[in-house]
Amino acid sequence: ADVHRGSLDDLESLRAGAVAADGVAHLAFVHDFENYVEAVNADKRAIAAIGEALAGTERPFVVTSGLAGFGLGRPLTEEDAAAPESPRLSEEALNLADQGVRVSAVRLAPSVHGEGDHGFVPRLIEIARAKGVSAYPGDGSNRWPAVHRLDAAHLFRLALENAPTGSRLHGVAEDGIPVRDRSAEHT
Repeated sequence: ADVHRGSLDDLESLRAGAVAADGVAHLAFVHDFENYVEAVNADKRAIAAIGEALAGTERPFVVTSGLAGFGLGRPLTEEDAAAPESPRLSEEALNLADQGVRVSAVRLAPSVHGEGDHGFVPRLIEIARAKGVSAYPGDGSNRWPAVHRLDAAHLFRLALENAPTGSRLHGVAEDGIPVRDRSAEHT
């Protein structure tokens, strides 16, 4: 696969890349949580531009979403739509199927991990090392789904090659890693 580097704000570049591609896996997102609404809107515009370029081609378009924030209080399945209060980007993208795009959504676990991590979990580890304690919400009994980045990459490849139109695929390998590990505590 070739990578098309660019910006979510350069819609013409995204369209040109999509036109030239046999299929598109859209993994970009601006992780600016102070301007989250604008980040979501930038992603919506990018998805619309790529979808427009792929309309009528039946070429695959895989969009990325997350599982965090669904808030259902139970394990999610691929049949579950995004919660109404979520940005629903993957749900909106799945509507591109009506325009002749073989669209699917890979919904990733909140923790995508692997060698060289620099995201959320490594930041929590850094804070715990600096403070000498590890914080967790409530009593720590909540569980955190995770997936290794190579497994997630494999899922994206499978989605591009084989996912039926309208598929929701979950990138989750470890579905219940506890936030607090009581077995590691000293008595």
